[in-house]
Amino acid sequence: MASVITPRDKDFSQWYVDVVKHGGLAEHSAVKGCMVIKPHGYAIWEAIRDYLDRRFKETGHVNAYFPLFIPQSFLAKEAEHVEGFAKECAVVTHYRLKLDADGQLVVDPAAKLEEPLIVRPTSETIIWNTYRNWIHSYRDLPLLINQWANVVRWEMRTRLFLRTAEFLWQEGHTAHASEAEAREEALRMLDIYRELAREVLAVPVLSGRKSDQEKFAGAVDTYTIEGLMQDGKALQMGTSHFLGQNFARAFDVKFLNAEGRQEYVWATSWGVSTRLVGALIMTHGDDRGLVLPPRIAPLQVVVVPIYRKDAQLQQVREAMAPFMEAWRARGVSVRFDDDDNHSPGWKFHEYELKGVPVRVVVGPRDLANRTAEVARRDTGEKELVSWDALGDRVPALLDDIQQSLLRRAEAERDRRTYEVDTWNEFVRRIEDGGFVIAPWDGTAETELAIKEKTKATIRLIPDEQPDDPGRCILTGQPARYRVVFARAY
Repeated sequence: MASVITPRDKDFSQWYVDVVKHGGLAEHSAVKGCMVIKPHGYAIWEAIRDYLDRRFKETGHVNAYFPLFIPQSFLAKEAEHVEGFAKECAVVTHYRLKLDADGQLVVDPAAKLEEPLIVRPTSETIIWNTYRNWIHSYRDLPLLINQWANVVRWEMRTRLFLRTAEFLWQEGHTAHASEAEAREEALRMLDIYRELAREVLAVPVLSGRKSDQEKFAGAVDTYTIEGLMQDGKALQMGTSHFLGQNFARAFDVKFLNAEGRQEYVWATSWGVSTRLVGALIMTHGDDRGLVLPPRIAPLQVVVVPIYRKDAQLQQVREAMAPFMEAWRARGVSVRFDDDDNHSPGWKFHEYELKGVPVRVVVGPRDLANRTAEVARRDTGEKELVSWDALGDRVPALLDDIQQSLLRRAEAERDRRTYEVDTWNEFVRRIEDGGFVIAPWDGTAETELAIKEKTKATIRLIPDEQPDDPGRCILTGQPARYRVVFARAY
């Protein structure tokens, strides 16, 4: 069957679009800049959501929900916050439509809102206005709240999953009695994101702190995890922010401490989004389509029967039923595909496109020999497995695929991570694509100049720094840090 996927080395951007489209993940909607997440794509997001929701609750967080609409005056209370989001805000000014004299549907000018409403780009302002009513004493702290929601950021240049006008995410918003406790919380949540990326998505990431130019608008410090995609570009996969007392001061959120004094609350916020589906595609996908790590795959094993008569189909079904029951008992999701509308070859192709980790094929000859053909999606390798071994072989294969995908991604990231000390080498490595670790003098002017010259940004400042970082690659001045640069999505 002819491939519908553009090869990665021919056109990576088109390859990505092809995988999203033909893998049944998402499509463009009638609303410009927005996407329709199809069932397969949404099932992946549900798996991410379920994992994180469990981990959040294990660490003491609870879910709540806050309004989609935010009064414009709320956004204006935190200066850096409004400056950071003003250009991306969608604004509601009226609440009613009417028919004009020509029978056309128009906005009713008499139905103008007293105050414009912002469609939620992020929820710090509406949440901290609410927390003012919830927090009075140190006994009310810490307050550990998470929200699963959609947000709107009016992007002009969009790409499915990676950057859309509306997307799904979770946003945690916590309140604490001390700076130390809030910083600890921000780093704890970053660790959970790093755990998700590595252990579930099989995406190795670098972590560290953002520069002041790249941090979240309104944060004191932003911490990030960054993945390296197959085209050599970085992808910010999750961020956690130490907000200090900025939003507490903006919304006058104080508490009575144990000594009887009034203090402003210390805050964090943190989130990941449907962008993680894009990370999965660009880290593991190949020229045959999507490749899913088993721990995040909605369907881990598909059994495809080969038959000509209904009696043969029934024999295969009966033979495979005990195996499927045993796999499900071990937490494996499995489907028996007896759809008569498509040929086995079409099914093989479709399940490859969708990234199903393991395919088991059983036909009349296999019934006679008590064997099954088992194929792994990541390498395409096939093996003939006896029924005596099949029950244990499939779960073991899923574990091996999970680890193999992580090792492969780690090897690719390490191969494309470079340490440089000169401008010429820096430019060459940035052009090649990858993470480039280089000395920086710590000034915003130099950071912006490097971005203008190379389109590379500081992805993060590593926590561990050498005693002597060297001299800045651009200015030659003593470096303050060695930082990770890359071109990024």
